[in-house]
Amino acid sequence: MKLVPLQDRVVVKMIEMEETTKSGIILTGSAKEKPQVAEVLAVGPGGLVDGKEVKMTVKVGDKVITSKYSGTEVKLDNEELIIVRQGDILAIVE
Repeated sequence: MKLVPLQDRVVVKMIEMEETTKSGIILTGSAKEKPQVAEVLAVGPGGLVDGKEVKMTVKVGDKVITSKYSGTEVKLDNEELIIVRQGDILAIVE
């Protein structure tokens, strides 16, 4: 199956971060924060959203930082994905 986002939506997959701190302490599952860095898998066409013209500025393959509690989580082919609005993407990681 394939997800095709509509309007200003973006499909992302969270990237697992390192499980140890800089000082070498290994974090347990409960001590880890939800990752906020994700890879863009699909991008909607943009267009007229809520009466305003939206131009999509992210593209497939970009690494992005998303708002911590944004988006809708979906599971597709045993893969956990998140659908967010472009406005919930805070930055592109270069």
